[in-house]
Amino acid sequence: MSLRFSVLASGSTGNAIYIETPKQRLLVDAGLTGKKLVESLTEIGVNPSDLDGILVSHEHSDHIKGVGILSRRFHVPIYANEKTWQAMERSIGKISPDHKFHFESDKLRTFEDLDVSSFRVSHDAADPMFFSFMHEGRKLTVLTDTGYVSDHMMGAAEDSNVLLMESNHDVGMLRMGSYPWSTKRRILSDEGHVSNEDAGLALIDMTKNRKMDVYLSHLSLNNNVKEIATMTVQQTLQGAGIDVVNQVRLFDTDPYVPTTLKTV
Repeated sequence: MSLRFSVLASGSTGNAIYIETPKQRLLVDAGLTGKKLVESLTEIGVNPSDLDGILVSHEHSDHIKGVGILSRRFHVPIYANEKTWQAMERSIGKISPDHKFHFESDKLRTFEDLDVSSFRVSHDAADPMFFSFMHEGRKLTVLTDTGYVSDHMMGAAEDSNVLLMESNHDVGMLRMGSYPWSTKRRILSDEGHVSNEDAGLALIDMTKNRKMDVYLSHLSLNNNVKEIATMTVQQTLQGAGIDVVNQVRLFDTDPYVPTTLKTV
């Protein structure tokens, strides 16, 4: 067994990603109810009591809803940066001091046989960050909840074998949708979410001259559908001469159904 993962849930209703190596079992965020998280982990054959930690990207409810519940029920340590701890502490309830750890942005931390590097993203949260996971020459990067993809973020994701990439909304659907303009402006801003089009453009630079599996993530329930996200990103990559069959493979994620546990 090497580096393996499952996207337990991805979308505006909740986000959680499971990462494992022979010696570590981690979650990136736990934005579902405790019951749903247990069900999803069980579905992929993982016992929640075997979790070694939860890495928290930022304090929005779709990323922390089940963090406190899992920590208390299964004695799971929580890792977040200082500003995120301050922002989420009231929302997740009382946490044992033995289970509270700091993991600051732009740092590398080793969990047994798994190296994890954190990097800042641009989102309307206290100090949002995401992570790259490295084990025995294989690398997986999670890059969602950002209004744009900077050179720094691209550098963090460099040489990834698997990339979980935000493809949040179709701009036309968002503009014509029922959201108030203040919400639309927030989503479209540099501290909002990456659109399908911008995801494709970012992937042109991130996938040049290398093979990569890309999981389109954090799709909006109201302003996107899987088929449009995939088609838009695919057409953008093909327009740049990137082979979307043999070089870059695109996969869906779902807000309710975990992906199969796969090896990176």
